[in-house]
Amino acid sequence: MRLTTKGRYAVMAMVDLAKHSDGEPVALADVADRQGISLSYLEQLFQKLRRAELVKSVRGPGGGYLLSKDSREMPISDVIAAVDEPMRATRCAPGTPRGCTGGIEKCLTHDLWDELSDQIHLFLNSVTLYDVVEGRVRRDNLSIGGTAA
Repeated sequence: MRLTTKGRYAVMAMVDLAKHSDGEPVALADVADRQGISLSYLEQLFQKLRRAELVKSVRGPGGGYLLSKDSREMPISDVIAAVDEPMRATRCAPGTPRGCTGGIEKCLTHDLWDELSDQIHLFLNSVTLYDVVEGRVRRDNLSIGGTAA
C-alpha cells in the first residue's frame, strides 16, 4: 500500500498554505514554486479541496487561497479524503460482497491489512496541518521500543 502522488501533493500544498498564509491569500503559483509541483496539477487538486470546503478562493489582484478553518482543526485525513485518495491496505472494496481474491471469501490476511488501514486512518486523523507546520509529527526523542533515548 502506498499514498499516491495526488494525496502527497495535496498534503504538501495544504501544509505550505498553512505555513505561508498569515491570514492573507496565497497564490497557487507560489505554492507550486516552493513545493516543486506543477501549477496545473495544483489547480486540479485545489478544485477538489475547495469543493470539500477545506480552502476558500479569493479572486483578483492579491488573490489566492486561504484555509477555510484554523490549521489546528484540519486533520491530514480530511485533506487526503478530499482528493479522493483511498487509504486501504486490502484489495477488496469495503461493503462489497467480493473478497480480496476475487471470489466471495476474504484472504487469510484480510483482517491484518484491514486493521492496518484503520491504524493509518487513526494516525492521519490525529495529525493536523498545524502539527506538520510546527514539526510536531516525529517522535525523535523515542528509541525503538518506546523508551527515552
